[in-house]
Amino acid sequence: MSFAGKYLKIPAWARAVVPVLLLLPVWLAIRPAGFDDPYSTLVEDRDGRLLGAIIAGDGQWRFPPPDSLPERMKACIILFEDKNFLHHPGVDLSALGRAFYLNMKYRKVVSGGSTISMQVIRLMRKFRPRTFNEKMLEISLALRLELMYGKEEILAMYLSHAPFGGNVVGLEAASWRYFGCPPAMLTWADAATLAVLPNAPALIHPGRNRALLEQKRNALLGRLLAAGTIDTLTWSLSLAEPLPAEPLPLPQHAPHLLARIHGSRQGLRTRTTVDIPLQQAVQELLNRHVQRLRQNHVHNAAALLLEVESGQVLAWAGNTTLEGDLHGEMVDIVMAPRSSGSVLKPLLYAACLQDGVLLPATLVADVPSRMQGFTPKNFSGTYDGAVPAGRALSRSLNIPAVKMLQAYGVERFHSLLNDLGFGSIGRPASHYGLSLILGGAEVTLWDLAGVYAGMSRTLNHFYALSGQYRPDDLYPPRIFVDEERPGAGSLPAVRRLEAAPVWLAYKAMEEVNRPEMREQPELFSSSRRLAWKTGTSFGFRDAWALGTDPAYVVAVWAGNAGGEGRPGLTGLNAAAPLMFAIFDLLPDHEWFEQPFDEMSRIACCRQSGYRAGRYCNLVDSTWVPQAGLRTAPCPYHQLLHLDSSRQFRLSGDCAEPSEMVQQAWFVLPPVMEWFYRANNPWYREVPPYRYDCRPEEQSARMEFIYPDPHARIYIPVGLEGIREKAVVEVAHRDPDAILYWHLDEDYIGQTQGRHQMGVSPGPGEHIITVMDERGEMASVRFTVVNAEGEHKK
Repeated sequence: MSFAGKYLKIPAWARAVVPVLLLLPVWLAIRPAGFDDPYSTLVEDRDGRLLGAIIAGDGQWRFPPPDSLPERMKACIILFEDKNFLHHPGVDLSALGRAFYLNMKYRKVVSGGSTISMQVIRLMRKFRPRTFNEKMLEISLALRLELMYGKEEILAMYLSHAPFGGNVVGLEAASWRYFGCPPAMLTWADAATLAVLPNAPALIHPGRNRALLEQKRNALLGRLLAAGTIDTLTWSLSLAEPLPAEPLPLPQHAPHLLARIHGSRQGLRTRTTVDIPLQQAVQELLNRHVQRLRQNHVHNAAALLLEVESGQVLAWAGNTTLEGDLHGEMVDIVMAPRSSGSVLKPLLYAACLQDGVLLPATLVADVPSRMQGFTPKNFSGTYDGAVPAGRALSRSLNIPAVKMLQAYGVERFHSLLNDLGFGSIGRPASHYGLSLILGGAEVTLWDLAGVYAGMSRTLNHFYALSGQYRPDDLYPPRIFVDEERPGAGSLPAVRRLEAAPVWLAYKAMEEVNRPEMREQPELFSSSRRLAWKTGTSFGFRDAWALGTDPAYVVAVWAGNAGGEGRPGLTGLNAAAPLMFAIFDLLPDHEWFEQPFDEMSRIACCRQSGYRAGRYCNLVDSTWVPQAGLRTAPCPYHQLLHLDSSRQFRLSGDCAEPSEMVQQAWFVLPPVMEWFYRANNPWYREVPPYRYDCRPEEQSARMEFIYPDPHARIYIPVGLEGIREKAVVEVAHRDPDAILYWHLDEDYIGQTQGRHQMGVSPGPGEHIITVMDERGEMASVRFTVVNAEGEHKK
């Protein structure tokens, strides 16, 4: 006998406990392996409803574990699988004893005696072969599992990973696949059906063995009745419910958004701000709209609906969901950069107002123009000569927009666009040049809708500027419910568009010219008050429409995903009808309040739109941004000295002051006047000097329309080797004037009425001179270059 055994006399019970105490730390250190299975990607709407799902990487429909379980399902699964689940520590000794007895009696495994906790361990261990050692390990790990997690968590693990037949794993996936609804909406019959499936999923899933499945379901319903969980009426009604048929397809309400989220949140459950009823309605409108556009071989469209106040996306229709992908229907256009067309014009207009570049009615030149090698054209192909800035925006005239950008500055506007959040305009300002305002840059529906939502929020919360920025005005759109926005202190000190210029821009956008409406009134049936803008890119490749009111922003694009242009693909015809149809889904709201605190009322010249100058004879009181106080006075009014008939001008060498009548006169430069008077019959030309009067000042009576001074032009050589002609044009104040033309030193002819002359000089520098019958002359120098861009020496 050992010394310890002879003298210490350790009790037998202690000798049995010591090994257990020594092994206890080892047992506590062993932890269940957990689940490493891939999950399906789930996207939910703002209320937790399923927008769509993508199957897990292993080909199984396995949803991420939910936050809670429905009571009906918990009652059914516990009663069917482990009636003592809530009371045992992970192992049910009575169930194990019963299983041992039955297995010995029938000399085969007819019962496993496993608890739900033990089945969770078995699922974690991927259904390893049933051996005695494996069973002992399951028991040990089940006890350990109960120490680590609560009953609710263990039950959630089981219901999230139990097989439900075929490639359906977990309660939530089974609920959607078999019943087309979330688990919370399952009936007692539905819950009982699903509760019996994990027990033998390969044998009795709803696609086959329906009689056996119904028998097991009804038996469980009987046990629920016996336990007092359901009443007799519920039991009888549940027995009458039919079994599910073949598995159902999962919802796919926003497939393009789902694919985009899957790229960054694969295998996760993502709650979005999208509203399913609105999403379905918008997608259906878009699909019907594209079916109409297909008559013109236009196959794609996209729409984004934002809530102004929160910036949340309520509907994301990235493209049509019509069958097939023959024409790029799988492309998500919402985030695809596309040529902006005219949709940036309101931003430029507001920026010019904000910085005192112009006033709402300031006349902007609308004449044939060539600027920095860029020759913009109006969509109509006509010219107004001069047009108020606000009306130029309403009519979406291209040449006035380019003139405004030239006055504001390309780099300055480019910087503002970046500050506002246009992430796709990433190249230097010099790359875009003046074409920036006419579609030379690419934007996305996402950025466009976000910027206009910020502008509308600014109007909803206008205040007198104090050098601070409202954080809410600067945020991009939101798509995730759990997305946190930074505090005001963490925002960069960027420029924004203030309330007054935005209000004036929206006022102009309310008055958008709709010439096609009289031909297609059904496309514009909405009578609600909107600030809206359309845009069309070069080559009819992109059609845009964007509208906003105090509550919502709707942005629409239509075209072909591959970039193919189609005749007639314009924002007005192809995109605006869908935008208005989407707004018709939404409740109307009161219009924005005018931000008087950020505006001043000043006297403006009615004819020129400038601040009233010394000689303005017609003046209106106009609300303008504070910066409007810095704008220049009217440059187009002069004080003329006329005779008593007001038909002739007088000068000091032919009349006494007492014979003169002074009168203010609205006078535009010759080229602007040439086009302006054709569209404005009220415009009066400056009276000529009386025959015996010598002009007191030399005011230009004519001006070259083309070419510009020091222009470099290329005149091609035809197929027969003969150089073609360039058409030179001059505007003269007197419509009856006769002009005499000279190219360099050579007389080349005369014109009357419309003054155009075809010339064909060789490469090199040249000068064209014109003279009227009064001897007034105008000249322009230009250079003819060869195909390589250099003139011959």
